[in-house]
Amino acid sequence: MKAILTDIEGTTTSLSFVADILFPYARERLSAYVAAHPAETAPILADVAAAEPGDPVATLLRWIDEDRKATPLKALQGMIWADGYASGAFTGHVYADAAIALRRWHAQGTRLYVFSSGSVAAQKLLFAHSDAGDLTPVFSGYFDTTTGPKRVANSYAKIAEAIGEPVGAVLFLSDTSEEIAAARAAGMQALLIDRVHGNGDIADFSTITMPAI
Repeated sequence: MKAILTDIEGTTTSLSFVADILFPYARERLSAYVAAHPAETAPILADVAAAEPGDPVATLLRWIDEDRKATPLKALQGMIWADGYASGAFTGHVYADAAIALRRWHAQGTRLYVFSSGSVAAQKLLFAHSDAGDLTPVFSGYFDTTTGPKRVANSYAKIAEAIGEPVGAVLFLSDTSEEIAAARAAGMQALLIDRVHGNGDIADFSTITMPAI
């Protein structure tokens, strides 16, 4: 193993932080943010309109409610969350065991990468303003859905190529069995992180049972 690639939501970070804090924060401020930042948000709105005709702001709000993993939505959410982190409205939740492990692996010389449906900008914000302090120095790179869907094997092959390692020399960590299956289909090592069931018995995957606190 030469590198570790980690998911965020449900793996390093609690699902509730994303669902109960980040998503509502962006939803409540989305319309006002777009109105206040027309130049910055115009390309995003154009991408949304190209994907679905109609009012792009209404489409974005619906995508939030549907938990759509759409790249334009993730980009705009990241821009809004940047204001929240900067103002101190919240800090990025990172499990204590995750912060310890990430720092230990980095100190041992293992290169660490992130693959999340959230934008690269949003990933960096979360780790830069985490409960455990600035964790961005431990990471060598970040990947989002511009690389490809998280449940498609080719996305993991592309990531391995981008970081310059054989796909089999990379370990992927995630709480989602479909993502684990995709990574393994690409030839990547993968471990399922279980912070919900507590029994280490999910599908046929090698599982690490972790506390959810």
